[in-house]
Amino acid sequence: MSCTADTGQNMQKALRGLREAAAKGAQVVCLQELFRSLYFCDVEDYAHFQLAEPMPGPTTDILAKLAAELQIVIVASLFEKRTQGIYHNTTAVLDADGTYLGKYRKMHIPDDPAYYEKFYFTPGDLGYKVFKTRHGVLGVLICWDQWYPEAARITSLMGAEVLFYPTAIGWATSQDEATNKEQYDAWQTIQRSHAVANGVHVVSVNRVGLEQGGAMKFWGGSFVSNPFGSVVYQADHVSEEVAVVEIDTAATDRYRTHWPFLRDRRIDSYQPITRRFLDED
Repeated sequence: MSCTADTGQNMQKALRGLREAAAKGAQVVCLQELFRSLYFCDVEDYAHFQLAEPMPGPTTDILAKLAAELQIVIVASLFEKRTQGIYHNTTAVLDADGTYLGKYRKMHIPDDPAYYEKFYFTPGDLGYKVFKTRHGVLGVLICWDQWYPEAARITSLMGAEVLFYPTAIGWATSQDEATNKEQYDAWQTIQRSHAVANGVHVVSVNRVGLEQGGAMKFWGGSFVSNPFGSVVYQADHVSEEVAVVEIDTAATDRYRTHWPFLRDRRIDSYQPITRRFLDED
């Protein structure tokens, strides 16, 4: 969905979307990153800290009631106020009976032009998380996390049957189409590679719309990949859409049996991966 400066309006749109998804048969619904507001990290502005809220808190309370009513699992990305002066980019998971199952705090925090997230967000300190819901074991990572194979691997090793990536990523409207295509292709390819390497479905949910005074076009392109990297659903780059995609988590066993990447991992040889860079002695 696209967002406006009116957080109440965004919330109502999200609630309508959740109801529509449930009516279409959805069992698990994932909202985009920071769905209650515009993507505010394009500038460093202290006023934006007023958008944050505790978790659990007002929004998770509303979503919990709706989850119980509709019997759906909700994956909801919010701006968390942990305490005075400490904030996180956090996703909550509400089970299909309304139970608040917990939260995942974004581990990898970017700092790029128009994505000044280090100004707002403290890096996550809960580690990687999976959530055992009525409709499966879900792994949740957030946006910039999606570029890191280590995050997908660890979450998969913890038992995730599906990896969900709430996302907010876009193109500068001044860019040429070739650059846009290259960026989107890289974004999708790295996530499809997580599906292949770990034998799990990947669901990536991005926002759409022009923001930042028209300087940023969020590129949508939300997609679902099967455990071998095939795209089984992809949204376009401009439309608001509620899509329901059926996936078979039992496919994981079939793919992992025929392509036993996890079996053949040489975990005894991976110690260097914990170093920033292997400088010469």
